[in-house]
Amino acid sequence: MKLSTFTVATPDLTPEMLAAKARELGIHGIEWRYKDTPPEVAKEEPSFWGNNLCTLSPAGGDEQIARFKQASEAAGVPTLSVTPYLAAGDLAGTEQVLSAARELGASYIRLGVPSYNRTRPFPALFEEARSYLKAAEPLCRQYGVKGLIETHHVTIAPSASAAYRLVDGLDPDHVGVLYDPGNLVHEGFENYRMGLELLGPYLAHVHVKNAGWFAEGEPAGELGEQAWSARWTGVRDGIVPWGQLIADLRSVGYDGYLGIEDFSRQYETEQMLRETVQYLNALLGETARA
Repeated sequence: MKLSTFTVATPDLTPEMLAAKARELGIHGIEWRYKDTPPEVAKEEPSFWGNNLCTLSPAGGDEQIARFKQASEAAGVPTLSVTPYLAAGDLAGTEQVLSAARELGASYIRLGVPSYNRTRPFPALFEEARSYLKAAEPLCRQYGVKGLIETHHVTIAPSASAAYRLVDGLDPDHVGVLYDPGNLVHEGFENYRMGLELLGPYLAHVHVKNAGWFAEGEPAGELGEQAWSARWTGVRDGIVPWGQLIADLRSVGYDGYLGIEDFSRQYETEQMLRETVQYLNALLGETARA
């Protein structure tokens, strides 16, 4: 397995800085965040989902694409993914991302999945998502870039089995699943190996972060109910047992990328990358010897 990093987690580094740091640390691929930054947000301090300095702007056109491509090529670290925030059904937006991804030599983009917030029934959302993925599949084939749906809380694909239902029957050469165990802490946990075995050829990429559950205040109300919330933690510190997870990935023959995406703020960005690379390399070495 190789290491990559998703630039949503490196908001205070420019593309050039990130690519150079990736090369220094032995990170083998870059997943560029793809989203426009509103002018008012660009005045703020760097943040993951706000003024992220390592974000490829769709409005930037060919000039932005050329800059990010140059940063990647100068460091000798290839672009693995162009990762947008598409809405399910947005085929025009999907094709725009695919075009940028092809220009950058990327292997993947992220496709849209409907959110679930109790306002619309699951069957309708599922049919909407399936129609979109069936229409996106030939576009992915045309551009030579695989489209991935991510296991993500507060969507209709929070688990491996839910994601599998969405992609089942599609061509795994063109549509696959980005498996994110850290997201499964929030919602969607299943036995890791079982989920990986279920995904089979649709397992295309893995994100690395961690989270835990924490009690919120004291029990309240007449019944003394305890409120809980899930929050991001350092990669070593959360519920996901990454040593076991990597062993499970090896058991299903996964040899793709582990994409660093730490939102814990435990370390400054460069130290976060360094610590996570060291940790993952140590786990990869241990599981190889097991």
